[in-house]
Amino acid sequence: MKFNNFTFKIILLLMVGRLSLYAQPYTDYIGAGHATGLTATASSTYGVSSPLKSINGSGMDSRFFEASRFMAQATLGGDSTVINPIIAKGYELWIEEQFGKTPTYILPTMNDIWEESLAARVAAGQPEEEVFGPAALHFNYAWWQANVTNHFPGKNEDLLRQRMALALSEIFVVSANSNLGDWGEAMSSYYDILIQHSFGNYRDLLKSISVSFPMGYYLSHLNNPKTNLVENIRPDENYAREIMQLFSIGLFMLNPDGTQQLDGNGFPIPTYDNNDIKEMAKIFTGLYGGDVMPCPPNCPPWWPTQPYFGLDPYFIIKTVPMLMDNDEHEPGPKTMPDGVTVINNPNNGMAEIDAAIDFLFYHQNTPPFISYRLIQRLVKSNPSPAYVQRVAAKFINNGSGVRGDFKAVIKAILLDEEARTGNYLTDPQNGMLLAPTLRYTQFCKANTLDSDLGRFWNNGYNFREATGHHPLMSPTVFNFYTPDYAPIGQITNEGLKAPEFKIHNSNTSINYINSVHGWVSPWTNPEGESGGVMYSWEGYGNTDLDSTIYLITTKFEALGENKEKLIHELDKLFTHGQMSDGTKNILRNVSDVIDQNVGLPLNAEERRHKVRFMMYFLFISPDFNILK
Repeated sequence: MKFNNFTFKIILLLMVGRLSLYAQPYTDYIGAGHATGLTATASSTYGVSSPLKSINGSGMDSRFFEASRFMAQATLGGDSTVINPIIAKGYELWIEEQFGKTPTYILPTMNDIWEESLAARVAAGQPEEEVFGPAALHFNYAWWQANVTNHFPGKNEDLLRQRMALALSEIFVVSANSNLGDWGEAMSSYYDILIQHSFGNYRDLLKSISVSFPMGYYLSHLNNPKTNLVENIRPDENYAREIMQLFSIGLFMLNPDGTQQLDGNGFPIPTYDNNDIKEMAKIFTGLYGGDVMPCPPNCPPWWPTQPYFGLDPYFIIKTVPMLMDNDEHEPGPKTMPDGVTVINNPNNGMAEIDAAIDFLFYHQNTPPFISYRLIQRLVKSNPSPAYVQRVAAKFINNGSGVRGDFKAVIKAILLDEEARTGNYLTDPQNGMLLAPTLRYTQFCKANTLDSDLGRFWNNGYNFREATGHHPLMSPTVFNFYTPDYAPIGQITNEGLKAPEFKIHNSNTSINYINSVHGWVSPWTNPEGESGGVMYSWEGYGNTDLDSTIYLITTKFEALGENKEKLIHELDKLFTHGQMSDGTKNILRNVSDVIDQNVGLPLNAEERRHKVRFMMYFLFISPDFNILK
C-alpha cells in the first residue's frame, strides 16, 4: 500500500483520539525505551539524567542531551558535528574557542549576492536601471546564507557570535519596516556592528550604533538640528528617549538584581522625566551622513561631492558612520538625569556624545537592565533575581576590573546554575518559548539541507508574514515583544513573563504549523529530495538562479522501521532528551499507523514519508517549541 490521503487522515484521527491501536508486544531489549511499569530511584537526578533512563537506555546519552540543550541556548542550532565538540571540550573551553572564531559578516555576503542577482536579471533581459536593490530582501538572503552554512566544514564556525548578534538585534532595534528596507547595505552594515561587538564591550557597541547611519535614520537623529526659537525648531527627542528607555537604563530605578526600587509609598522610582529627555536630545544634534554616494553614469552637475548637515539620505553612503557638524550642535550645558552630571564641551559635539554614553554606561541600572534582557534572549523568560545579579556582577567587573565586557556576561549567562543545572528542567516556570526564527534556524541547522548551487537564499518575507518574526523586521523599535509581556491567564496570574507569546496567536501558530508542513512535505523530486524549506525570489523571471532549498532526511530514514531508535535520535537533536511521553506516544502511533497501513518492510519512499510525518508532529509539539 502506498501513501495517500487516506493514510494522512488515519494519522490525524490518531492525533485527535478518535482511533485506537492495540499495544503490540515488544520483541527487542529493555534498553530500547521499554520500561513501562518500572520504578527506579537514585541519589541524584542531575542534568537530564534520571534513574529510569538508566533502565530504558536513554541515560546512555545524558551528556549528549545536555550538550544539545547548551547548543540550543548558545547557537542558532546545529547537528552532531556541533554537539560532539561541545561534549569533548566542555562548555567553558568551547565558549573560549568561540571567542576566537573569525566573524562571518553580512555586508560582504550581501554584496556578493546582490552582484550575482543583478547580473542574472540583466542577463535575463531586465534593464539594469529597473532592478531594485540591494534592499532588505538581499540582507535576508545574506543572513540566511551566512547562518545556515557557518557550521559547514571550512566555514568560520562563529556559532556563538551569531546567536549573540541576533539577541542584540532584539535589544538595539532597527527595522526594515521603515525606509531602511530600501537599503540592504544599511541593514547589513548595522547587523555587522552587532556581530563585531558581540564579544566586545557594551560601551563601544552603544557608541557605534549611536553614530551609525541606520540608527540615525531609523530614530531620526540624523540631521537633528539645534534649537532655533525663531523658526520654532527644537531637537528631535526620539533617540534620546530610546537610548535611555530601551538601550541602557530603562524607565525605573533598579536594584542590583534587576528588581525595581520603590519609594516610600511603594511606587517605582522613574529614572528620568520629560525634561531629562529634552536635555539628552540636545546631545544628539549636529550629526550628518559620513560620505556621499558616487555619482551615477551621466552625472548631473548638482550631485553633491562632499557630505554636509542636512544632506538628503538618498545621497549618503549608508555604511559609513555619521559625522558631527559642531555649528549645528546644540550649545550650552546639558544636565543628565541624575541632576548632578552636567555635560558642557563647547564646540565638540562628539565629545558630548561620548560623555552622555559614559553616563549611561556607568549608571547603576545598566548592568541588570542589559543582563536581564540577554538572559531572556538566550536562556529563559523568568530568570531569578539572583541569576540577574550574578550576571550583572560580571557586567560591572569581568574579574579584571573591566566594565561592560560581553565575553564575561555571555559566560555568566550560559554557565550559570539556572542555565545548566538539570533541577530547573522540572520547574514549570523555567524555559522560554523559542522565537519563530530560532525554531526555523534550529530546524535548518540540525537537518541536512541541500541546494543545487550552494545557495541558501531565503526571502524572509514569507516567514515574517506567517509568524510575525524575522531578523531586523520588527514592527517598531520596541521589538516584536517587550521583556515584560505576559499573556492573560495563568502566566499573568503567577506574575511571570513570556515575551515571545506576544506574537504567538491563533493566526501565527496555525501559520507556523503550515510552515512546518512545507518544510517536511513528503513530495520529492526524482532524486528523493523535498522542497519547501526556504525560497528565494530569484528563481522567477527567467533567471538561472535556483530558488529551492531541499530537505534530505537520509540519516533518519535508515531507522524508519525501528520507531524507538528513530524517536530517540529525534529527541537527541531536537528536544535535548526532554521529549515527553505524550509526544513520544504520538510519534509511536504515527509509526504504527503507517506500518500497519503500508505493510512491512517499507521501501525507501515509504521510509522517507514515515520519517517526515513523524518530524512534522515533533516540530509542532511543545517539546520542540519550548526550550527548557
